[in-house]
Amino acid sequence: MQTAVTQKSISRQASYEACLFAIQKAEQLNININVSVADNKGLEMAFLRMENSFIHSIDIAKDKAYTSASFGFPTQQWSTIFKSMPHLEQGFSNRGRLIPFGGGMPIFENGIKIGAIGISGGTEEEDIICAKYAIEKIGLE
Repeated sequence: MQTAVTQKSISRQASYEACLFAIQKAEQLNININVSVADNKGLEMAFLRMENSFIHSIDIAKDKAYTSASFGFPTQQWSTIFKSMPHLEQGFSNRGRLIPFGGGMPIFENGIKIGAIGISGGTEEEDIICAKYAIEKIGLE
């Protein structure tokens, strides 16, 4: 009988670098964001807030990373799920920390989920662009 499980998780160095790359892309887009990177369980590993970013977006970025890490898919996928199964929207809308719009993305290494990133401050599309850029720049999927 196996009594312990070993899991891979994103490192603090990669988490911090992902935050910096997301901000680099936000600067190119001329937006101010908050960015959070969580480990494979959704626990925050790194967070950065750009000056002049929306204060309310702090928790949204953190919750996007948490949502994506806990389910293992991008947060914008919830829109499709809710359209095909409306009864889930009613139940999930009462759940704390669930963010059903874009800007949260899981981070994979060789097909294994090791964490997630959450971006908030731009449009949904801009948040997704920043998240994808950060993941790509740290060499992950």
